[in-house]
Formats: sequence, C-alpha cells, structure tokens
Amino acid sequence: MDHVLNLHIVLLLVVFVLLLSAPYCEGNILVSSLGLVHVVGPSQPIMATVGDEVILPCQLEPATKASGLTVEWARPDLNPRFVYVWRDGVELESKTHPSYKRRTKVFPDEQKLGDVSLNLSKVKFSDGGTYKCFIPGHGDALIQLVVGAVNSPFIVSINISSSGVVLQCESEGWYPEPEVLWLDGEGNLLSAGPTETVRGPDDLYTVSSRVTVEKRHSNSFTCRVQQKNINQTRETHIHIAGSNMKGRGSVNVKFVLRLVLEESIKRNYCAQRGWLIHYNVSCSLAAIYKKINQAFSSIFR
Repeated sequence: MDHVLNLHIVLLLVVFVLLLSAPYCEGNILVSSLGLVHVVGPSQPIMATVGDEVILPCQLEPATKASGLTVEWARPDLNPRFVYVWRDGVELESKTHPSYKRRTKVFPDEQKLGDVSLNLSKVKFSDGGTYKCFIPGHGDALIQLVVGAVNSPFIVSINISSSGVVLQCESEGWYPEPEVLWLDGEGNLLSAGPTETVRGPDDLYTVSSRVTVEKRHSNSFTCRVQQKNINQTRETHIHIAGSNMKGRGSVNVKFVLRLVLEESIKRNYCAQRGWLIHYNVSCSLAAIYKKINQAFSSIFR
C-alpha cells in the first residue's frame, strides 16, 4: 500500500512540475513559469537601402509558440495603418495598405519559437518610418526603419592651371547625408575644400566637392562618396594625361569636353532605359564608354 501511495505522490509531483514549466493563459495574457510573455523589438534602428530586402525583428519573450496568435504589423502614420496582419494561421491581405501588398510576409516556421519578424522586400524610400509589432494581449514593440538612397558620383574639370587641375565631384540622390573623399592613385587621401551639401524637397541630398591635384601627384584620382550608417560607398575614377597637368592658365578644351560628353551620355543612356538617376542604378559601363569613345573620336579625328 505504501508503495502505491508513494508512486501516486511522485506522479502528482511530476504533473505539478510540468504545469509550472508550461505557459498558460490568464485572461488574454499568456503566462509562463518565468513570468508574463511580452513582445520585444530591437533597441537600435534598422538600416536598409532602396531596393533591398530587410527584416524587422520582433520576438515573444520568453520564447513561446506564436503560431495560433494574431500578429499585427502597422505604421501609425498610414491610413489604413496595417502593413501585415496574420490571424488564425493566414494572412489578411485585405487589411494591408496598398503600397505594402505582396511585399510583406512573416515566417510561419519561426513562429513556433516566438519569432514574428516581418520581411519587407523591394524597399522604397517612403518605407522609412516607425513600425509597430503588436500581438493582442502581449503588448507591442516599436521598430524604426531608416531607408538610405545612394547614387554614383561623377567628375567634371573646372580649371587647368600651371600648378595642376581643379576637379569637382558631384553626386545626387543620397540619404542620409553622405561624406565625400578624394584619393590619389595610391589610395592616399587628398586635402579638399569643404563639401557643399543641398537637401532637396524630396529629402535627398546632393553633395559637391572640389580638389586641386598638382603635378607631383599621380595622374589617377578617385572621388568616393560614402554613408557609413547604411554601409554604402560609391566612387568614380579619372585618369588625367600628363599633358593636361601642364597647362598655363587656360582650360584644355579637349579634356573638359570629354568629361562633359561622358556625363551627358551616361545620363541619357540611363534615362533611355527608365533608370532613375536619384537611386542606385548600375548602368552598363562597357556600353556607355563605347558610346563615349565613338562620339569623342568623331569630334577629334
């Protein structure tokens, strides 16, 4: 009899321990042995670039199965505010803001571990803002998305003097504000004037920088535009023939014309293919420079 009684006591203790370790419901609040289950987001902003695919993290802590829960992702500044709604195991696309349809999703397999992160594809500049990850009964988390825009720089020659050449580098369509660096052919930083910055009505930045390169420098130069917060760098290179470093007070027309022609053809080539200059475009450089050489050769035969 004592043996049977002891066995019953052991079984009751096992059941009691299992109940303590398992989550349970208290009203609409999910509770575990470690306390209330709540929604947690990242402590730092999430960075992305136009055209990227990005994940906005959101997690139940302690890790608890979220498959059967309602998950709402929203932007409070939009109407309708929802960018994704998951309920009863399916997406409610009818509630999604039109600009986010077919661009957002969650990961059902990861929900078993309490991960309700949002995947956002084909990121637009307008996607930047504050997102709310909300699970009814468990609270919400705010996630800040910063969307960067980048573009390739271009170089134009301003003047050729007895001491060297003044080069100007420009790049438009950046966000956040980038910095401009000049390097010589060996990768050494060159001392340049202050960068001029203009912020347009679309909140995108245009930057411009000038540097004087002297005859003692190598004849190859790089203009580098970078934005460290979004880990983006774009650069352009130029090689100046030795004869162009020896001018005396007058502009080398042939040299300047080539630079202007190069930029004009690049922009027209991109525009013909519907590529936006404001954003990160990758034109076919081989095709562009072939056109440049053809045009330049026809002028100076």
